[in-house]
Amino acid sequence: MSLELSIIIPTYNSSNTIKSALISILQQKFNDFEILIIDACSIDSTLDIVKSFNDERIIIISERDEGVYDAMNKGMRLAKGKWLYFLGSDDELNSNNVLEKVFNVINYNKEICVLYGNVQFNNGLPFWANNNKTYDGEFTFEKLMDQNICHQSIFYKREFIFCNKLSYSLKYPICADWDFNLRAWLKSSFIYIDLIIANFNDGGLSSIQTDNFYKDKDWLIAKCSGKKTRYFYNKVLNYSQLIFKKLKQ
Repeated sequence: MSLELSIIIPTYNSSNTIKSALISILQQKFNDFEILIIDACSIDSTLDIVKSFNDERIIIISERDEGVYDAMNKGMRLAKGKWLYFLGSDDELNSNNVLEKVFNVINYNKEICVLYGNVQFNNGLPFWANNNKTYDGEFTFEKLMDQNICHQSIFYKREFIFCNKLSYSLKYPICADWDFNLRAWLKSSFIYIDLIIANFNDGGLSSIQTDNFYKDKDWLIAKCSGKKTRYFYNKVLNYSQLIFKKLKQ
């Protein structure tokens, strides 16, 4: 019998936070999952802490990688669950019944390929977020051109990912998840639920760096959409200009 969910957690020297992240998962009322710890050869006590849980649902892979998105790709390849979910090693699930609520929706509608909700920010707000700590409601494609959906709030059907040959591009070490979501959006409908999935700590690389995604975004959006009209091009350009203005602030 196959698992319902694979929870993928990339780690590197995460000893200060990984215990809380794992507790938030293991206390869930829903328990049909595996936890894949994709570790980049931590040199602190991360792995000792993970092993101390002595839970057969926790699988540890520790080897060198090319960054967090390489680890996430590796986790997808190793996952056995019907659904995939990515949690940061310094994040936590919001409540002990959040997975139960998510899978109540999934089991009600078997056609869902991507389901997403909200996250709650713990460390203030990044520059791209709205003026509250809950991020960020329902998305349209136009909204997704302007800002990303946090991957801590998204559940992907594994079959959908592999049938469409989707993976995180290592070309974008900071924004590969945004690129991934743009490409996934054009393959299937994203279903929104008004539920806080995770408590999200925005203290990683994405809060202090950027990459070539912003330079490539116009081309990527146009390629994804297939729309060639001047109207659409101007709309894409306007959204991209907005992003660059935010980056300069």
